[in-house]
Amino acid sequence: MTARTYHASREDAALIDAVEAGVSMRDGAVGALLDSAISLSTAGLESYFYTGWRPELVDLMVIAGAVEFCDLSVRRPRWGWARSFDLRVAVHDLARWEDNDVGMALEDALTFLTGDQWAISFVEREHDIARVGQGTLGFDVRDRIIMPYSDGIDSRAVSALVDAEEGGGLVRVRLGTKGADTRSRDPRERRFMSVPYQVRLAARQRVESTARSRGFKFAVITGIAATLANVERIVVTESGQGALGPILASLGQAYADYRVHPAFTRRIEALFAVLTGKRIRYEYPRIWSTKGETVKAASALASPPGWSNTRSCWQNSRQVSFAQQRRQCGICAACMLRRLSMHAAEIDEPASNYIWENLSAPDIASGAVPGFTLMTKALREHAIAGVLHLDHLAALAGSPIHRRTIDRVARETSDALSIEPVEGEQKIHDLLARHRDEWLGFQISLGPKSFVSQLAQVSPWPR
Repeated sequence: MTARTYHASREDAALIDAVEAGVSMRDGAVGALLDSAISLSTAGLESYFYTGWRPELVDLMVIAGAVEFCDLSVRRPRWGWARSFDLRVAVHDLARWEDNDVGMALEDALTFLTGDQWAISFVEREHDIARVGQGTLGFDVRDRIIMPYSDGIDSRAVSALVDAEEGGGLVRVRLGTKGADTRSRDPRERRFMSVPYQVRLAARQRVESTARSRGFKFAVITGIAATLANVERIVVTESGQGALGPILASLGQAYADYRVHPAFTRRIEALFAVLTGKRIRYEYPRIWSTKGETVKAASALASPPGWSNTRSCWQNSRQVSFAQQRRQCGICAACMLRRLSMHAAEIDEPASNYIWENLSAPDIASGAVPGFTLMTKALREHAIAGVLHLDHLAALAGSPIHRRTIDRVARETSDALSIEPVEGEQKIHDLLARHRDEWLGFQISLGPKSFVSQLAQVSPWPR
């Protein structure tokens, strides 16, 4: 499959140069200056390159930063979806990046993920980045599996399940800084502790919020970690609703969201193969399970993880703070899936974890904690969208109208996972049926007068 780059023209491409300060830029190009707009963290680099310096992997981090700069700074068109980018990046290893196979693999992965057109060229850096790394440290490690790790429920649950099954050898790659023990002197504890680069844009430059490039960022970071740790296996933590839901229930004319889908990570595997000669493989152990089933399985372990300090919410702290305490909103699509899944797993959470304490309220506004004054039109729209996304997924179960969509996603997923299409189709249908059962059970727990039940069309209540 190729990306639907409709309404994009290379003649109207956005020119962006990710180069060092003082280097001449192309006429009309916007500068994403290295060490300014795109900066590398010394501590972050040290936590990655603990066995020695790999310039081509540092270059890949810079490319990921440049892609993020492009994605956030160029607005999608009013009609259509795709944009066109002509990106130039300064790299250490020019010959390797100018290799035709590497360039094609890079552009294929980005085009497939974002739905945009990408033309990427390279120039040699004027100054090398100061090298970090101490050579081989000599400690005995049993690294076998890399896992992207955040503060979310999926990370916590799948980490516990994989640890229990494998009996060790799991390396957690932090997708943020919270929870990383930056004080530890043990290099094994400091590896991959945070994303080692940062992209800075002024508020006026951040004009696009679809952020499809986040999938590239996190896939690249985990792929680099696997290469440096000499590990082939990378476990993706998303359950079925997270990996397949954004494609099955895509919105309007938006390009399908492949950020955690195996069809995208197979392209990342191909990129690493031609760039480094190393084979890595992304695994999806929970893709045919609901999030609720994953949480329930982790909770049944002899040493189950805790959930109280995990976060799912999409909102920033300013929007979801109350009485000087940060909460989760409780109504965005991520929070709604979390609450549905905790209900399915029979886990009670304090209502005070959320701004919207009461989902049984008859209307959206009255469900918020008394005294909350930051209710906005955007939050109301998030609540509606959160309900409708889960409801749309439930409506797909057994629907003859949506059979073509389900079969298309099943074929694409089956091909990426190397299973027979008929098996993939059955697994998706089973997954959707179990999601529908969980959704109906969740609505019953809230009651027929809740705003959730009133918004839902797939409902246990007679209309």
